[in-house]
Amino acid sequence: MPLHIGKGRTISRAIADIIDYVKDDEKTDHGQLITSYQCNSKLADAEFTLSKKIYEEQTGRTRGADNVIAYHLRQSFAPGEITPEDANRLGVELAERFTNGNHAFVVCTHIDKHHIHNHVIINSTNLSCSGKFHNFWGSSLALRRLNDTICIENGYSVVENPQRHGKSYNKWLGDQAPLTHRDEIRQAIDEALAQNPKDFDALLELLRAAGYAVKGAKNPSLLGGTQRRSIRMDTLGSGYTPDDLRAVLSGEKQHIPRARRQPEKQYRTQGNQLLIDIQTKLSQGKGAGYEHWAKKFNLKQMAQTVAYLQDHDLTDYDELTAKANAATVRYHELSDEIKSAEKRMTEISILQTQIINYAKTRETYTAYRQSGYSKQFRAKHESEILLHQAAKKYFDAQGLKKLPSVKALRAEYSDLLTRKKATYADYRQARDEMKNLLIAKENIDRILGIDSPEKDPISKDAERK
Repeated sequence: MPLHIGKGRTISRAIADIIDYVKDDEKTDHGQLITSYQCNSKLADAEFTLSKKIYEEQTGRTRGADNVIAYHLRQSFAPGEITPEDANRLGVELAERFTNGNHAFVVCTHIDKHHIHNHVIINSTNLSCSGKFHNFWGSSLALRRLNDTICIENGYSVVENPQRHGKSYNKWLGDQAPLTHRDEIRQAIDEALAQNPKDFDALLELLRAAGYAVKGAKNPSLLGGTQRRSIRMDTLGSGYTPDDLRAVLSGEKQHIPRARRQPEKQYRTQGNQLLIDIQTKLSQGKGAGYEHWAKKFNLKQMAQTVAYLQDHDLTDYDELTAKANAATVRYHELSDEIKSAEKRMTEISILQTQIINYAKTRETYTAYRQSGYSKQFRAKHESEILLHQAAKKYFDAQGLKKLPSVKALRAEYSDLLTRKKATYADYRQARDEMKNLLIAKENIDRILGIDSPEKDPISKDAERK
């Protein structure tokens, strides 16, 4: 999808708007599923904008409202088929091969939907700022074929016999779509009807027993499960409205349940969780209903904790403690390594931008000095002079006597990116291992009544991760 400036926006603002959207923290696992190529995702709007200014200076070409400032690719994968890390890797490979590595881009992997998908923002201006990428006849077909090739090479499925105008995601997903709240209510009604209630009131009692709060009599509304709002029964569709159900119960109609669907297994699961301190919650105002639910929750979590310890052959408490401590140390080592790489990558991007600014404005600043720092000359070339002075000030602040080449900086950035991606796979594994071990240890501490000085920080660390 080609991106344009739009009304009332600058190039920088237009690029920042789309990049801010695709970089959403919650959708990208707090920024861990973002990869940038030949740019810094935090400064991409500024870097893309600068490249366009240099392009105009070098070529003398300018465009109007039809100017394409970037391209937005969306790449989706079948539900449950791929991990976010692999999806991000394939997104990078697709963008790099499609642009022949000649354009900077940012790949953001979103995990907020039923299907994992990538958003790729590609700078239309190439790395040398001497040309631009232009859509060509059949570019979408070429992109699709390249995507299919990459997916097949990596063992993932592709859309067979794609149609020119595809269906919406929900229609395409069909029976694999996640259950809605209305689906769950319809299934609860099916189960209640299977118990042969004598009338509509008896049906509502069975729904209450299934965990639904029922309000109203003639046209009741139901609230249960993870619902935030009540749902009226007359909105459940044919066969499930109060009139339909009353007719079924009186023998006037036959109930035909809708085809039952099971919710697709999500990539993220809750897994092992901390036990609830029920007494503390009750002292904070929770009622008897909460206490009943919390006791059942704790029993399940105790069982999961014991199963986890047995699966990992951790039946000795001291061994569990030692493994939890070692996992925590390992996690922080990898975290520090990634943060160090990211810090250096940010420094490289800023330095690279300043070097380019300095080089492109050197002649103008030299002419400014030769003019005796003329006010008239400065007024005419103020933006270039300010860029040059800002770059010089940055170099002085960094204590740089000799500037590195942009080529060397790009090579270092590429190497850091490769190492970061390799480390991140270990980081995620270490994070999950640490979380499970810390939670298991704290749950055992609570079961055994052990008061550990590390209890509070461990709880907070485990819950946060």
